[in-house]
Amino acid sequence: MFAAMLRSELAQRARIYATAGATPYSESYGEPSVVCFRRFGDRAHGNFLAASYQAICGNPEWRLRLQKVHTSARRSLPASEQGRWRELDSCMSSDALLMNIFCYPRVLAGAEPRRALGIEAAADAEFGVRVQVPLKNGRFDRTEVDLRLGDLLLEAKLTEGDFQRAPKARLHAYRHFDEVFDVEGLPQSERHFDSYQIIRNILAAYARGRSFCVLLDARRPDLIDRYYAILRSVRSVELRTACRVLTWQELAQTLPGKLRAFLSVKYGIE
Repeated sequence: MFAAMLRSELAQRARIYATAGATPYSESYGEPSVVCFRRFGDRAHGNFLAASYQAICGNPEWRLRLQKVHTSARRSLPASEQGRWRELDSCMSSDALLMNIFCYPRVLAGAEPRRALGIEAAADAEFGVRVQVPLKNGRFDRTEVDLRLGDLLLEAKLTEGDFQRAPKARLHAYRHFDEVFDVEGLPQSERHFDSYQIIRNILAAYARGRSFCVLLDARRPDLIDRYYAILRSVRSVELRTACRVLTWQELAQTLPGKLRAFLSVKYGIE
């Protein structure tokens, strides 16, 4: 329910935003539709604030992130003159929201955003970072986190339905699983553990002595409840303290005025 309501609001806001700025866009087939933006002009893209997009274009590693293919575009979106649709073209993309914020020039120069994130110093934003989760057999499960800021790993969510689930055997294969979690207390069914992404990322942070934060929308109390259901089962008080949830709305209060205004109009993040 909460995810559907947010998807509907974001799509409507995207239409209004695109029309007001004469920004080229397309809508997906079917209902409810999703608004996807196109590049236009000189280093501009309708799904991004101009300053953030120009910074992305000037950074080879950030620019590469824009190439993530929109996996359902061929069956759900009209053909684009610019070639294949990309995942970050979508108004629902949590990665696009993440990059709009953390690619904005000097966004972490002020103390308030860093304080909200729980980091002491500004750090270079690294998107789509590969991290390793140790397995009991001596090998590693290699996974990806949305963003790394120094020793902080971040997972970003917007309209996603949940944090995914995984077979119990997969979780029990992790070396530190029973050490980190009170397994009986984790949300689970007979064959699966819920919120697999959160469990895996906490294990990745624990293995390397890092901290972890999940960025969520305040309009998604369902995801917030799912996160805390996992956190309650973390055995160590020190590790629980190193894991936090931060809403986009709380983060927005600490950001520069132009960025804050963009988030308010396009995403309804007040």
